[in-house]
Amino acid sequence: MAAALALAACGTDAPPVAPPVEQIAISLATAVPASGSDTVGVTGTVRLKRETALGFSTAGRIAAINVLEGQRVGAGQLLARLDPTGLDAAMASARAEAVRTEADRKRMVALLTKGWVTRSRMESAEAAAAAARARVTQAGFDERLGRIVSPAAGVVLRRAAEPGQIVAAGTPVLTIGELKSGYVLRLPVSDSDLSGVRLGQRAEVTMPALSPAPIIATVGEIGARGDDRTGTFQVELRLPNVPGMRSGLIGAARLAGGAAIAGPVAVPGTAVFGARADEGFVYVFRPGSGTVARRLVQLGALGDDAVVVTAGLQAGEQVARSSVDRLRDGSRVTVAR
Repeated sequence: MAAALALAACGTDAPPVAPPVEQIAISLATAVPASGSDTVGVTGTVRLKRETALGFSTAGRIAAINVLEGQRVGAGQLLARLDPTGLDAAMASARAEAVRTEADRKRMVALLTKGWVTRSRMESAEAAAAAARARVTQAGFDERLGRIVSPAAGVVLRRAAEPGQIVAAGTPVLTIGELKSGYVLRLPVSDSDLSGVRLGQRAEVTMPALSPAPIIATVGEIGARGDDRTGTFQVELRLPNVPGMRSGLIGAARLAGGAAIAGPVAVPGTAVFGARADEGFVYVFRPGSGTVARRLVQLGALGDDAVVVTAGLQAGEQVARSSVDRLRDGSRVTVAR
């Protein structure tokens, strides 16, 4: 009986709980092109990928503009409108003409049935009625586009007109930047430097207005035709979502020339361990899993605060620069901000 009670007591015990996996706090460093590698420095301007100039489809006097430069707007929001007096008059005139020509058409149908008019006169009346209906449609289109609404959520980049101003059809009144399109850095690159630029290539960008620390961007577009005045080609770098980013900032980019995307990069000396001869190891951060992976790299020159890695690491990859002695291949980590 005592044995049975002991077994029963054991059966009610909760299963053992596995201890939580330790997460090691680390700080990261980004591998950047080594100063002695083949890179090209270019200065450009930050823009939203889609910046749209909006205007009215017909001439008229601006009655109201409801937004200011720098203001955030939502999709479909009313931004500006024309004085409706002229548009309403054009619609009334078109409708009156449509009523008159439709009455003429019906009268011609009755007369043609009695044989008092020719078929050609009947066809002319039908054509006039159809043209009048088309003018009503055009007047309605102009009336609807006498109002400017935002095509997407974004920010007002430019207000080029003011209420009371007479504008021609198609004159830009507001410029809207679509926030969802993301920011890009547009660079003028010479034809000799363009040969080393490829889609998806990484580049180091510095924007003094935001931070002295560089950020990593990627080449999103390469111009197919050079500018007639300067002879340069436009290259667009896709920028990460960084707080404080806005259209018009100046950025300095360093593009790797030739195949330098896989060329020498520099990392802090504290990121390298197990160095022997011209080889060593680094822990590469894997943001998708929150872990690090040990990687063998080829080492080059040793500077005062950085080590040149000649192979095994690409510009833009992030490596652990602290707590390296506590890490193992596959260790889970938390990144210090």
